Amino acid sequence: MGAMAEVKKPNNTIDKLALIVTTYKRQQLLETLFDSILALEQAPWRIVIVDNEQSDQTADMVAAFAGKVTGQWGTTVADQSGNEERVVYAPQTENLGGAGGFSAGVAKAYDLGAAWFWVMDDDVAVLPDAIAKLSKWTDKHEVIQGSRFDYDGGPFYWQYDFIVPLGIPNPIAPAAFGPAGYRVMDTLCFEGGLFNRRVVTEIGLPDPRFFIYWDDTMYGYRASKVTNPIVVPDVILRRTREIGNWDIAGVRQLNSTSDMNRYHIMRNRGYMARYFMTYGDFRPLVFGLGTVLTAAKEVIRLVMVDREHLKTGLVQIAKGWWDSRKLMHDPTWKPMPSLE
Repeated sequence: MGAMAEVKKPNNTIDKLALIVTTYKRQQLLETLFDSILALEQAPWRIVIVDNEQSDQTADMVAAFAGKVTGQWGTTVADQSGNEERVVYAPQTENLGGAGGFSAGVAKAYDLGAAWFWVMDDDVAVLPDAIAKLSKWTDKHEVIQGSRFDYDGGPFYWQYDFIVPLGIPNPIAPAAFGPAGYRVMDTLCFEGGLFNRRVVTEIGLPDPRFFIYWDDTMYGYRASKVTNPIVVPDVILRRTREIGNWDIAGVRQLNSTSDMNRYHIMRNRGYMARYFMTYGDFRPLVFGLGTVLTAAKEVIRLVMVDREHLKTGLVQIAKGWWDSRKLMHDPTWKPMPSLE
């Protein structure tokens, strides 16, 4: 009997993968995320920790984590700075918000030579086989959004379909993935979103001016202009922070939020409109309707979930709406530049 043909081992890792975490004053949640990273079956090339608080406590946690990472996986090939350690600590001089944190983290990883960027907040935990699950999509796709478990361990529905003319997520997009096993999308979530270097080079960094909210949505929209982002059924992480919500017929949830979020949800529609103008997708009347619908959703959220903030919340919705109008007419505004 002849020799058996050599079976090629499937590629279950991702080349030069930078895992990018943005954190701010949530050390307990960050510790949970660190523990989950150490349980990964494959080692990331780099783990970039963007600390928006510049906290001594976080710095000590990162140093201890870096020691565990080196003990478990050792050092790796040198990056562009000559560093061989896998963990890179990036404290910021001020709180840049999630948007600024991810922009700084992607910029840092890009400068170090990362080929793939896997971004997440500090209130999630990655699953041990997450990198292997994502890797099977990376040979044909450049932007990949994995699925998530919610805090209670159940499936988390994410609104992957962004209705561009209105500038709002489609709340009734089907959850099923269809015969292809994935769905093409025009958005992204910086809660486990993965994208490659070519996309970053083409469209530039995430826009830090958003501070919080819509920044990842618009990065996915910008990415959809140069590739076809996809959302896949593979579950790659779980949420670790419980959020109050209104359960809508057991199918959708309307989560609690803060007045700061309410303000930026409305204000950042000004930035959204500017990007739509840049790409020729801005339809004033339809977008205006989307803004009314967004404001109505926030009022419903106040009444059903955050009633104790009703008065201040309404003020922030109105203020954000007013400021969005000013951004739409700002003559100095420019889109984020490409890195070519």
